[in-house]
Amino acid sequence: MSTRVEPVSAQLLAERVVELVLGGGAAPGAPVRLLVDGHPSAHPEWLADAVVAPLEAAGRPVARVRVNDFLRPRSLRLEHGREDPDSLLHGWIDVAALNREVLTRVAERGEYLPSLRDPATDRATRAAYLPAGPGTVVVLDGALAIGRGLDVDLAVHLALKPATLRRRTPPDEEWGVPAYERYAREIEGVPDLLVRVDHPDHPALVHA
Repeated sequence: MSTRVEPVSAQLLAERVVELVLGGGAAPGAPVRLLVDGHPSAHPEWLADAVVAPLEAAGRPVARVRVNDFLRPRSLRLEHGREDPDSLLHGWIDVAALNREVLTRVAERGEYLPSLRDPATDRATRAAYLPAGPGTVVVLDGALAIGRGLDVDLAVHLALKPATLRRRTPPDEEWGVPAYERYAREIEGVPDLLVRVDHPDHPALVHA
């Protein structure tokens, strides 16, 4: 399959994501669950943050949530050691909790939990549920989150070439590189929007 790469500015990229959300064909008043996914060095949080104001300006309530606030307890994440790529790939995200408390709940109950567990302290945040009005857009950012069973409607992936991934990974995190390389192969063709971010200041949309 041939592909076309379209260089864009960071602002235009955010605009394209907003267009994707607003033009997604959701029923009036229905929530839209958007996942912005990428290696930590690709900073998926910056794109997730960048779409909040334009969506609100378009009249859509926004629920900003982070995958890192819904990780499984440390005792379970690190059950097979602190440097296990398979666990990182498949066992860190508390998918059931994220669906139950945010992604499914916002559609069924009109509310969501902004956070569950502090990733640094591993303690419950004791956050309260927040209301989610009609047409709420859940903007979720994280890593290794596509294809994990999360109840999302749209997925954007910030992709890195293998050489870029290895170059940007700190020495004490190199053990996780095989997980990210395998993940890139597993999700090929799955995201609704694929963005190359090997050059942070010059993202590029990949069109199939």
